[in-house]
Amino acid sequence: MTFSRVVALSGGVGGARFLDGVARALAPGALTAIVNTGDDFTHLGLTICPDLDTVMYTLAAVGDEERGWGLQGETFAAMAMVKRLGGPDWFNLGDRDLATHLLRTEALAAGQSLTAVTARLCAALGVGARVLPMADGPCRTMIETVADGTLPFQEWFVGRRAQPMVRAVRFDGHPPAAPGVLAAIAEAELVLIGPSNPYVSIDPILSLDGVAAALARKPVVAVSPIVGGRAVKGPLGAMIPALTGAPPTAGAIARHYGGWLRGIVVERGDEGGVAGMAVRSTDTIMRSREERLRLAKETLAFAAELVA
Repeated sequence: MTFSRVVALSGGVGGARFLDGVARALAPGALTAIVNTGDDFTHLGLTICPDLDTVMYTLAAVGDEERGWGLQGETFAAMAMVKRLGGPDWFNLGDRDLATHLLRTEALAAGQSLTAVTARLCAALGVGARVLPMADGPCRTMIETVADGTLPFQEWFVGRRAQPMVRAVRFDGHPPAAPGVLAAIAEAELVLIGPSNPYVSIDPILSLDGVAAALARKPVVAVSPIVGGRAVKGPLGAMIPALTGAPPTAGAIARHYGGWLRGIVVERGDEGGVAGMAVRSTDTIMRSREERLRLAKETLAFAAELVA
């Protein structure tokens, strides 16, 4: 089976890299990416949308491959001056990256929606896939820590380097899904969940009214972000035991998403911990754009077997 309408839920570096493979594995226009906005925040008066920007830059092939965020060949002279002047420099913004934040902030202040601004920025960078923010209104991820109270996600993740132990994750704000989100899921032949942190990259999307119910009516296949008991990137390896009491495994990811997950793609050797659904094992670490494409093709082939 060849899929002509695929929706992918995404957040974080791993999710963006997987999207890049999926976009190139499908026909032009077949992919709609619904992207987490729970970690959006205001910094230096600018509206920063880290996951949207990582997805946009990755799909446009202009992102910094080594860092996983920002632009290739970036410089940071503006932030160096912010630091010299005594301003907050804990969240690093590149000089060319600032253009994205300036134009987005100006457009939002003029009354444009985040959906419209995102579409315009993606078109300017030549992104072929449809990229939708999960919501136009704020739905902020808040991290309840054991010893340091409740922290906004970016303060916990970047400012505090994800060191405070997590007790719970909650979302501040309950906007409707952005225009086009529910319709895209309803029209999709397949929904993919990339190798993203489920608690802070995917759960914000699932928290929106109607999204989980819409997914329950579709074949959904996830890619595990856990490899051999460890997170490929980020704090997930520590969050799973802190939040569930269980070790970080592909099985923990499958259990988190629940009964509407049709199947899951896991690292070779991790399949034993998954029960109650179809599982496909392969090499899930994406070290290059070629490996992103290979993983995307294998995931789509696995999904085609499940819906045949």
